Amino acid sequence: MSPLQYTKFEALSLKEHTEFSEKWLQDRIAEDPTILGLGELILKDKEKIQPKAGRLDLLLQNPDTNERYEVEIQLGHTDESHIIRTIEYWDIERKRYPQYDHIAVIIAEDVTSRFLNIIGLFNGCIPLIALQLKAIKIDGKIALVFTKVLDQVTLGTEEDDDGEPVDRSYWEKRSAKDTVELADDIVKIIKEFAPKYSLKYNTGYVGLTENGQSNNFAIFFPKKKFIRMSVRLEKSKEVESKINEAGLDIANYTKRGRYVLRLTKEDVKDNKELLKEILQKSYKEFFE
Repeated sequence: MSPLQYTKFEALSLKEHTEFSEKWLQDRIAEDPTILGLGELILKDKEKIQPKAGRLDLLLQNPDTNERYEVEIQLGHTDESHIIRTIEYWDIERKRYPQYDHIAVIIAEDVTSRFLNIIGLFNGCIPLIALQLKAIKIDGKIALVFTKVLDQVTLGTEEDDDGEPVDRSYWEKRSAKDTVELADDIVKIIKEFAPKYSLKYNTGYVGLTENGQSNNFAIFFPKKKFIRMSVRLEKSKEVESKINEAGLDIANYTKRGRYVLRLTKEDVKDNKELLKEILQKSYKEFFE
């Protein structure tokens, strides 16, 4: 095999180039949404009409995680209207389709530091991602490179927003019976070291109770195909290494000191001892 050859490339501005447009860029992403680097996304809709609010450039979906991405594209640099439009479309979609997790995505050739600061103010209460696009010309061809300059943050107040008490059927309808049963399986693990614990159902999340008192060192968010478990635990490279070695998915480590894991039925079945170790460690830290 011959060694790779070095070649220079030329940076292009799509906004200033006569051959390219937002529509051209939109079509390239629609053809292959994975080029954004946000996972194995599929196209759900393009130029989707929003009631009294224009058209959403792209609606993408991750079929494995039940997440939908409301994507707005802008050539050149970001501006106020771009940010407002992106958030507005995200808000419309999440209200119309609450069964999905919705993430707003801004794409621009230049996400300026000023607007990064503004966008950063929303992040934490709005799951928002900013991607900066670079178009490059190599050997007479054009390539697109997307760089994540602002990542989404899991909603910061989730574990404190109990909402109203509900029954089990509320979550079975909102997510799926199988994923609610995953919470049962995890509570069985907890009962091995804290036998008086049981589930407590709220509109905000599924929590834990002991003798009628809420003790949420771990809380659960059943989804359609998996359950999200938020465990209060001091950040630890050792813990993260064990989780990664087991092939489990750490979705986030929140500002409130919680590991958020995405767990499938197989994950829980195959990693009971590891989950017990993590939960027991969290339990001890929670009551220290």
